[in-house]
Amino acid sequence: MRELIAVDTAQGPRLVEEMLRIWEAGDALLPVDHRLPVPARKLLFDQMRPSAVIDRDGARHRLDGGVPVLGTDALVVPTSGSTGTPKGVIHTHASIEASARATNRGVGTEPATDRWLCCLPLSHVAGLSVITRALVAGCPLEVLDGFDPAAVAQAGRAGATLTTLVPTALARIEPTLFRRIVVGGSHPPAHLPDNCLVSYGLTETGSAVAYDGRPLDGAEIAVDDSHDTCGEIRVRGPMLLRAYRSSEPEGTDPFDASGWFVTGDIGSFGDDGMLSVHGRRGDMIITGGENVWPAAVERVLMSHPAIERVVVVGRADPDWGEQVVAVVVPVDLANPPSLDEVRDHCKAQVPGFAAPRAMELVEQLPSTPLGKVLRAHGSLNTR
Repeated sequence: MRELIAVDTAQGPRLVEEMLRIWEAGDALLPVDHRLPVPARKLLFDQMRPSAVIDRDGARHRLDGGVPVLGTDALVVPTSGSTGTPKGVIHTHASIEASARATNRGVGTEPATDRWLCCLPLSHVAGLSVITRALVAGCPLEVLDGFDPAAVAQAGRAGATLTTLVPTALARIEPTLFRRIVVGGSHPPAHLPDNCLVSYGLTETGSAVAYDGRPLDGAEIAVDDSHDTCGEIRVRGPMLLRAYRSSEPEGTDPFDASGWFVTGDIGSFGDDGMLSVHGRRGDMIITGGENVWPAAVERVLMSHPAIERVVVVGRADPDWGEQVVAVVVPVDLANPPSLDEVRDHCKAQVPGFAAPRAMELVEQLPSTPLGKVLRAHGSLNTR
């Protein structure tokens, strides 16, 4: 039987080398975030059940209780989803290839002239997909040990033409160094350079299934519009996961009877056919009987010149049910915008009931390594 091999090493070229060796042996890779504390690493291994682990010194250690993988499996990528408990998303060689071909077509990758740069964590699908799309396209590839603005700039000046960044990283480089930049991980700034593409995808979809709201080739996207003008986003296509990791090699089936994967995201299609993502199911704030999607308000607030980052949450309120609250990282903490300024800025673009009724100033927002804000973390907890 084929085995799942965990790689618990630092970010960078070495993990790519281990990945290729594992694939050549017919096994599948479980990337481990080397920053995980010991308890979190133990929980990950307990859930994923790898048969062996390659440590930071390159030594391989056998593990008890390993669960085999199927011969078609290539990756098991951990994702916490909305529960916080790691789930293993199983991708096959075929789904990886389908995702890579779709995203390369969406970007317009030219193997003869382009070079991909990876500076995202390889424990996440966003970083891994940069590697796989370069391999599938036969495109030159450079892998950094992590995001460093100076190193990214140097790579761009040295010939890297394509990269993927989160918004916080994009703000720290000169975008014109690259021909194309894929932006994902959290809500992008209101105004992006012309060479940027905004991606929508999940670990389960292998990478993006839409750029700038347009579905990629081979990706079917539908919206269950049972909730007026928006509903739950569903995806179908060859780039999707095979199964979730379980105690059996076959895993658990994540699809509905029609073969759709239900993402848990809420969105809608505009008259122009473009997909808008409003947030996760459960993120919606109900205030005074009105529905407010935080993502829509956040996009407006990110266009305010005095706001660097923001997340909109709902707080319990005896009169309104929930109160719309903006948690703001100002550009200058000593000179933040006032609540009235923020409300006026919002009301020029969204209904008045969606404008924040309170504002909290913070130095930073709790987020994942890919820049996704942890809404349920500490003071951001909405329920």
